[in-house]
Amino acid sequence: MHWLLSGPLSVEKLTVKIAGLPASLQNLKLVQMSDFHYDGLGLSEKMLDKAIALCNEAEPDLVLLTGDYITTTPSPIHQLVLRLKHLQSRLGIYAILGNHDIHYRNSKAEVTGALTSIGIDVLWNEIAYPLGKELPIVGLSDRYSWEFNPALVMNQLDPATPCIVLSHNPDTAEILQQWRVDLQLSGHTHGGQIMIPKIGPALLYHRKILRKIPMKIRRRVPCLRREYSVVRHWEWAQGLHQVGKNQLYVNRGLGTYFPGRLFCPPEVTIITLEG
Repeated sequence: MHWLLSGPLSVEKLTVKIAGLPASLQNLKLVQMSDFHYDGLGLSEKMLDKAIALCNEAEPDLVLLTGDYITTTPSPIHQLVLRLKHLQSRLGIYAILGNHDIHYRNSKAEVTGALTSIGIDVLWNEIAYPLGKELPIVGLSDRYSWEFNPALVMNQLDPATPCIVLSHNPDTAEILQQWRVDLQLSGHTHGGQIMIPKIGPALLYHRKILRKIPMKIRRRVPCLRREYSVVRHWEWAQGLHQVGKNQLYVNRGLGTYFPGRLFCPPEVTIITLEG
């Protein structure tokens, strides 16, 4: 399915301003990748290779992965890490988990173990300091996890110190307005996956359309059988957003679902930080 309306891989480059960024961290380069859905259907080996190559060509100071490495069963993670081990970063690779990575009882442990085995640091309600105490990296548990408790982590931070937060679901930006978040990196939405020009994500209208189709017809078409609830804030489906005093960037992801992508290409993001 990876070839069906997926579109060519896009490299998004942006500069994000962070108030109080130390001089030593000026022009720091981050690469974000998200939503691999590595299951043999949603992401081609060719595109994965290209994404890794583009990441390495950028010579990032830090690589940040924002969840959904698999789709259902965790077994494909062991093949995926054989590819991800080729990622290069001056100060390391940090990751969080998405809702698909915790789908089954054993998924969280298996995905975490596989990523850790190749030197990727997985953050689950944790704070890391690869950039020093002046710019902590926070990794939150997934929004759908019973362990989702941002206050537990965010209250450990000094509000006078800038920070970067990794949170798979962009809806958490609404909750995180209680704290200082200079840059939140998220995924989950696949950018809307099917974008209708001048209108927005097709899924935004999916439920309204479904309810007008007779159930006897819906039962015969797999993609019409259920109503999808991905996020509340579709206005944050992709790109950079100001959420109160905080900044949110939503990556469109690499993988895809049936029936594919339209006007919403998969993405590798290169972010440069400035004070």
